[in-house]
Amino acid sequence: MTDKKDEMFEQAVEIDAEAAEEQPGEPESPESEEATAEALQQAEVDLARHREAMLRMQAEMDNLRKRLMRDLEKSRKLALERMMKDLLQVWDSLERGLEAKNGALTVESLKEGQELTLKVLEKVMMDHDLEILNPVGEPFNPEFHQAMTVVPSEEAEENTVLEVLQKGFLLHDRLIRPAMVIVSGKP
Repeated sequence: MTDKKDEMFEQAVEIDAEAAEEQPGEPESPESEEATAEALQQAEVDLARHREAMLRMQAEMDNLRKRLMRDLEKSRKLALERMMKDLLQVWDSLERGLEAKNGALTVESLKEGQELTLKVLEKVMMDHDLEILNPVGEPFNPEFHQAMTVVPSEEAEENTVLEVLQKGFLLHDRLIRPAMVIVSGKP
């Protein structure tokens, strides 16, 4: 058993001695210098290739960002253009009402013209996904309604919208303006 331990010890010493001979600072053989120089040259070529690929990718990303910004601006302008074209109908209706002959104007005709103009405006708003909040008789919802006052009521349940002072609006399911309401309270 001692012989095996001694043999292992001697092998370990021989390996350590070989490692000690290859200490840094000693001149390398010309073959290893060539291999190191080739490896360095290859690493520099790889570095240049990767740097070029990275710069190309940065340029592509910058171009993509610029293209997306142009497309977003173009899309916004087209949406606004469509809305303005639709609002021109309301403009025309109001203009026709103002151009009417004074002798032909009556309170009824003015009221009828306003109602027609309001219907055209409401249609334009609906076409552009604007939803009108008119919550009379509905339960009070603080997310969509702004209570202006609470009035005691025996006819309606508590926290029910009794009257709408100003309609609210949703655009694409986002609140633009809450409905200003009067809410029922305990009698």
